[in-house]
Amino acid sequence: MGMSPKARHKARSFAMQAIYQWSHTGDTLSQIEAQYLVANAHHKVDWEFFKGLLHGVPANLTEIDEHISTASSDRSVKEINPVELAILRLAIFEFMHRIDVPYKVVINEYVDLGHTFGAEEGHKYVNGVLDKVAKQTRQTETR
Repeated sequence: MGMSPKARHKARSFAMQAIYQWSHTGDTLSQIEAQYLVANAHHKVDWEFFKGLLHGVPANLTEIDEHISTASSDRSVKEINPVELAILRLAIFEFMHRIDVPYKVVINEYVDLGHTFGAEEGHKYVNGVLDKVAKQTRQTETR
């Protein structure tokens, strides 16, 4: 049974908040995962997708942040708004490890989250960085 795009969008939205929490609180991934599953059990969420994102970002953090540094020439990873950083990390993880998801879908989904959760013009910054990283990580698709 395929999950609806809405269930995936919710998974990405929760993953963004969870990755933000992980990078700011020192809570373990298992603690955070359990919190989200319990608190949001009533929502239709693609939980497998959520778990893949939540565990995938920390496991590939060095490589993901290198992509961000390269694409974001005007600011270092430390200077990026923390919400936008969580968004970028998740999107880049999907570029690298979820080849089944078209890069345009990844960009649209995370720019949308940037609109919802980020700073005023944050979504434009997110879009700019992701466009550059897509060209590096999804060469066959972006030609």
